[in-house]
Amino acid sequence: QVQLVESGGGSVQAGGSLRLSCAADGYTFSRYCMGWFRQAPGKEREEVAVMASNGRTTYADSVKGRFTISKDNAKNTLDLQMSSLKPEDSAMYFCVAKGKTGTKTACYALRNGSWGQGTQVTVSS
Repeated sequence: QVQLVESGGGSVQAGGSLRLSCAADGYTFSRYCMGWFRQAPGKEREEVAVMASNGRTTYADSVKGRFTISKDNAKNTLDLQMSSLKPEDSAMYFCVAKGKTGTKTACYALRNGSWGQGTQVTVSS
């Protein structure tokens, strides 16, 4: 099991910003597909942003232009910069990491990888 530790969550007013970080070991950080998911009470978990080991990124339509996923090579952290936050962004945010299996890319079925414990984000209306 890959160890992932999220931090940076908190409470902000609508329109504010937060930066989440996910700490990982060096091998996971450099070789795995990694991304952020979120889940609000009573709702299905949602893939928010993904970064493949080659740097390719994808975003959910709901966060495009507002969220940015990046890696901090000095700290081995996966970061999610969240701006122009909306109340509907309120959720528990999880970091997920997955390596390549068989002939599939590492990002294939990312939700089946290793999950962190999550960090809470609350945006007030």
